[in-house]
Amino acid sequence: MQFKTSLKASPNLIDLTPLVDVIFLMLIFFIITSDILPLKSLNIENPQLPRDSAPLTTQILVVMDAQNVIYMGSKKTIVDLGSLQDQLQEEITSLKKQLPSADPTVVLSVDRRVEYGSFLRLFSIAQETGLRVRLVYRPEDPDGYH
Repeated sequence: MQFKTSLKASPNLIDLTPLVDVIFLMLIFFIITSDILPLKSLNIENPQLPRDSAPLTTQILVVMDAQNVIYMGSKKTIVDLGSLQDQLQEEITSLKKQLPSADPTVVLSVDRRVEYGSFLRLFSIAQETGLRVRLVYRPEDPDGYH
């Protein structure tokens, strides 16, 4: 038996190949232009204290990880210890321009594995700004679980 088949191109079918190409191009664009190093990707182990603190609205975040790399501001720019004070002053001036009545706070998030001497140098630079300095820590679990 011989079957006769005739397949005709239907004008109702849409070729999805260009759409998939455009989606992949958009995906690549958004991956490249997104923040490369968000704060959640930094492996910072803050020490625990048995109390909680309220979040502050105008704050300048300074993070030091276990390898003594310093990240500053919301963009998490890498700063060395020598130029940290100048960078902090620039950040304070820009914050005061945006919000003249604001009383900014320097928030230090330091990994618990950082040597005490490095922490003290960072802390003294933060204190020299004349602003309030707040240290980040994890609240202690009452049950002792991490």
